[in-house]
Amino acid sequence: MIVRIVRMTFSPATVEVFLERFETAAPKIRSVSGCERLALWRDADAPVVCTTHSHWASPEALSAYRQSDLFRDTWARVKPLFTDRPEAHSYRVARPAPAITEAARASSS
Repeated sequence: MIVRIVRMTFSPATVEVFLERFETAAPKIRSVSGCERLALWRDADAPVVCTTHSHWASPEALSAYRQSDLFRDTWARVKPLFTDRPEAHSYRVARPAPAITEAARASSS
């Protein structure tokens, strides 16, 4: 599994436009083969900063999405709204949450 985090900064005038565009695109993105989870976060201290958090079945699934017309169209509609260069990072899960929870239960017994 690949976890993809993309942090984007907007102006006060464009952040609401982005949120509306995300609402339209999100169900389509989530329906892409290999997309297992998609969430949008908004920074608690800087409300013009939004971050997408997605889980992909494999690097190939993420790559296929990034090569798709859906990605190209979505990115073209969102990119002009940025006030700073977006930051994107991909991660492999090193220790999944259920394993940590189980270890915590075992250590408190």
